[in-house]
Amino acid sequence: MEIVLGSSSPRRKELMKLIGYEFVIAVPSINEEITESNPVKYVKTIVNKKGSFIANNFPTSIIVCADTIVVKNNLILGKPKNKDEAFEMIKKLQNNVHSVYTAVLIQYGKYKKVYVEKTKVYIDPLLDTEIEQYVNTNEPYDKAGGYAIQGIFGKHINKINGDYYNVMGLPINIVYKEIEKIKKGEIYEI
Repeated sequence: MEIVLGSSSPRRKELMKLIGYEFVIAVPSINEEITESNPVKYVKTIVNKKGSFIANNFPTSIIVCADTIVVKNNLILGKPKNKDEAFEMIKKLQNNVHSVYTAVLIQYGKYKKVYVEKTKVYIDPLLDTEIEQYVNTNEPYDKAGGYAIQGIFGKHINKINGDYYNVMGLPINIVYKEIEKIKKGEIYEI
């Protein structure tokens, strides 16, 4: 059974390899503009769009798609577009708690499951000079909320409540269980 990862994220690719699966990558071309204010609805909408796009090209494959956002005070933070935006995002997140939501879609034929995982992340207080130093790296610019828990910024994360891999962009336990269910023939909606 071919597995298709519908993502351009290097972290999701790394996490799929960590689980131990061989897979191909197909990058969905969809509009990810934030028009929905409810974080769960937003990530579900985006992941369903990604899944539909990939399923059109790989109708007999196991499809894995995900979308991750950071939410602070009901404000959805996507990927920063520039240094100023990255600075403002980190400034909002520092010295407080925020939530990371990842929607994961697993699809095989007519079988489709969408899960939304939530993790709370606590960030230490930061000086403006520390934020400036961080945004001058290349790390913030392709990540929701402008940081990577597994990267340079990890030293500022005090604790998390929830799935570490969810914050990286792919809750691997969910993905593993669903793919194994499909491979063992435990689903019947093909």
